Amino acid sequence: MKSVLAVVGPTASGKTALAIELAERLDTEILSADSMQVYRGMEIGTAAPTREEQERITHHFVGFLDPGAEFSAGMFERMAREVVERLNACGKVAVVAGGAGLYVRALLEGLFPGPAKDDAVRQRLHREAEIEGVPSLYARLQEHDPVYAQLINANDLRRIVRALEVYELTGEPLSTLHAEHQEAAMPLAAVQVGLDWPRDELYARIDARVDRMLEQGFVEEVRALLDAGYEKHIHRLRSLGYREFAAFLAGKQSFEEAAEAMKQNTRRFAKRQLTWFRSDPGIHWMKAEAGRSISSYAEEARRLLEATP
Repeated sequence: MKSVLAVVGPTASGKTALAIELAERLDTEILSADSMQVYRGMEIGTAAPTREEQERITHHFVGFLDPGAEFSAGMFERMAREVVERLNACGKVAVVAGGAGLYVRALLEGLFPGPAKDDAVRQRLHREAEIEGVPSLYARLQEHDPVYAQLINANDLRRIVRALEVYELTGEPLSTLHAEHQEAAMPLAAVQVGLDWPRDELYARIDARVDRMLEQGFVEEVRALLDAGYEKHIHRLRSLGYREFAAFLAGKQSFEEAAEAMKQNTRRFAKRQLTWFRSDPGIHWMKAEAGRSISSYAEEARRLLEATP
């Protein structure tokens, strides 16, 4: 029996609906592999499963942490594997749904922990970022580890610093060490599926989702986080839309400018997600098209699961 059926792919591709349909058919539970859905009070902006959806199917790793709490792929790997083992012991395959490629990889293949952090190196790199700018550090990462640099946001200072720290401490690119670790790791037996939308249709879905989020009260959600004192965490978490509308609420840009920036940044994020997932030959991409029902995708995924040894 396979341990996991993972529904992966870019934001707004339909992962949540497909995962719920599959979990109902397989009488199992869903593990959310999303680095932002773990936080409370961010349900609209992270497109977290609704209360009704969570009542239909048990979801794990949704809304269980305050925005100020730290969470990582390594923590997710340890906690998620416990859930998978419990479900497998009951004869059930675990359904995983998420667009956080690193979280999915951590669960399925194990995550390279890397050398222990070096505070002196990190502090120096952060000082360099303040003086020279984050783009300078990102350019250095592109030189030392172009593979990893392509997979992360050019403004993701935390991951840039960690990758440069690992390179300084080991002399090896983080991507190389990840690959070597995966060769020796004990992977979970998994089937991975994704919904393959034409690029223009995916972008249209993203724009429509942002419009729905705004209609559902996203601005009020951002205001509540700011009122609760989470402004610095909004910037640390880099979750799509929150920084843009925090700027709107601070009077730094108009509503229309914030909405367009949110759409543009989400489309860019989806492009990076696709780059990550396209690099995995183990994903079965199902042709997505308007008018095709979720049940038809679920049936295709179920048949694939049954046919995969």
